[in-house]
Amino acid sequence: MCGLTGLLDWSRQFDDDALSALMTRMATTLTHRGPDDAGVWTDAAQGVALGFRRLSIVDLSPAGHQPMTSASGRYVIAFNGEVYNFKALREQLAAEGLAPAYRGYSDTEAMLAAIEGWGLTEAVSRFVGMFAFALWDRDARTLYLVRDRLGVKPMYYGLSGPTLLFGSELKALRAHPDFCAAIDRDALALMLRHSYVPAPYTIYKNICKLPPGSILTVPLRAGSPTLPAPVPYWTARGVAEDGAANPFTGSDREATDQLDALLREAVALRMVADVPLGVFLSGGVDSSVLTALMQAQSDRPVKTFSIGFHDDAYNEAQHAQAVARHLGTEHTEFYLSAREAQAVIPKLPTLYDEPFADASQIPTFLVSQLARRHVTVSLSGDGGDELFGGYNRYFIGRALWRRFGWLPRPLRAGAAQILTMVSPGAWDTLYRRAGFLLPASARQRNPGEKLAKFASILGVEDPEAMYRTLVSNCDAPEALAVGAHEPPTVLTDRAQWADLPDFTERMMFLDTVSYLPDDILTKVDRASMGASLEARVPLLDHRVVEFAWRLPLHMKVRDGQGKWLLRQVLYRYLPKSLMARPKMGFAVPTGDWLRGPLREWAESLLDPARLRREGYLDSGLVEKKWAEHLSGRRNWQYYLWNVLMFQAWLEENEL
Repeated sequence: MCGLTGLLDWSRQFDDDALSALMTRMATTLTHRGPDDAGVWTDAAQGVALGFRRLSIVDLSPAGHQPMTSASGRYVIAFNGEVYNFKALREQLAAEGLAPAYRGYSDTEAMLAAIEGWGLTEAVSRFVGMFAFALWDRDARTLYLVRDRLGVKPMYYGLSGPTLLFGSELKALRAHPDFCAAIDRDALALMLRHSYVPAPYTIYKNICKLPPGSILTVPLRAGSPTLPAPVPYWTARGVAEDGAANPFTGSDREATDQLDALLREAVALRMVADVPLGVFLSGGVDSSVLTALMQAQSDRPVKTFSIGFHDDAYNEAQHAQAVARHLGTEHTEFYLSAREAQAVIPKLPTLYDEPFADASQIPTFLVSQLARRHVTVSLSGDGGDELFGGYNRYFIGRALWRRFGWLPRPLRAGAAQILTMVSPGAWDTLYRRAGFLLPASARQRNPGEKLAKFASILGVEDPEAMYRTLVSNCDAPEALAVGAHEPPTVLTDRAQWADLPDFTERMMFLDTVSYLPDDILTKVDRASMGASLEARVPLLDHRVVEFAWRLPLHMKVRDGQGKWLLRQVLYRYLPKSLMARPKMGFAVPTGDWLRGPLREWAESLLDPARLRREGYLDSGLVEKKWAEHLSGRRNWQYYLWNVLMFQAWLEENEL
């Protein structure tokens, strides 16, 4: 795991010394991603440069230094991530008589050999891993930017004048003297809706995120610089449609056996490292199955790490501890208070580079810090919800639409109005008094908030509109973001959707291509790399993803519960009793914190005079939501956290 940056300058305005100094400066902004080593490679005559910061994981020797030149000298690469099957790649190249004389045993060197032997696209199609890399072809005078299939590793790029800038994080691009830091108000509207800026947009005009599973090819030709569209080499849409056309037809037992074998291999590959490693353990299905598979393939106790909360409504630490105890892991936990959370908040704008408002960013960073004291690599259970039907909206949303969708829309809207006459806080009070009458599986955290969300979807026109409401934290971001016009995304452009017959599967697909890479994986990448920790995600091995999309829906969602097949694998290693509870997620009580220990910080950022002076947000709308939240009549924690994260980012990045 590392950080890369670079440029392609059509004006060739720097000599080698100046270019090297600039590249060193840009790469230094990524030191947290790679504290172990640094390198630059420049060719001022061509106007190309690569910079790198290394976190040493495999081949700790100088032979793993980057940027790295291929054996023939044709290619130069700066590579962020891990290609786990590098040993198999070497064997395949040797079998075909294509193996060069290796200098070390890093995955980077194996990648270069594969690219020289098979060509870029064929080589990438054989890579198993998470990666984003820049490759300069010295013969063809062409730059390639490449990103892994699911978007685990980031890649930003864009033109600033005559220069193409690119890198693992926006801060590296900002270090270039010609970088234009103009805020994209339309992208701000998207962030206020979703809590993140969805690809291909960024918070800056003319700067993009490279889509997952794609290659951007930029030849250095005479004339003004132009950027072609990235070309996909793998798409989630193609995988989903192929899975629907060629479904798995075996028995439940056969499906469980196959998934167990795939996950064992995916986990085993991600346990290869020359440094200590562990796993994030929340006690939920995803992290528990990874921990179980790690421990089953380890000759010593696996190191596990979890975060706890003093508020029982948010605390899963006791569940993680029970799993760790059963599996015999070496378990470490940290209980998070509002004070520790408050200490992290000033770091968030720098960590995330652009406004990002998934509040679980706080415990994710803290558990990464905790793990980094003991290990350099940690496995993480991300992706299980999207692949195996884990989010509540997949089965609850489906059930709600079947139950109420047939009713006339005006009648549904009237029912929603009646429900919202009682505040979420009042519903919570009623639930606390009578919730003990419900079975454990039906008990929910923040029932009033969930009921308010249910009311918001009652009046929608179709299931897809219901889904968009469920994944929106602000229904009218154009009104909140001054001068913004919300641009299209994959969620609004149905031409980009996979052709899937079932509404639940369409929700899972949309989450896989939007929420997963732009929220979940971004959160984990920045939080872990901010602590100089490599996070690996076995559930997003592309072979697991392809198998998951072949599974019929009843093997994912069954009996009103998600992740059915993943649970069957887990039950081979853990008793069912340890998993007999509702899904919680990695949430934090930001609503209460904003009324309490974070109130002073929030009020300074939400000051109406300040908002009017800055000119990005409608001060009247923010003031109204803040007053309602403080009164306890409504819980606007998500809406307000989005606003606060933009304000904190703006304060950190004075433009």
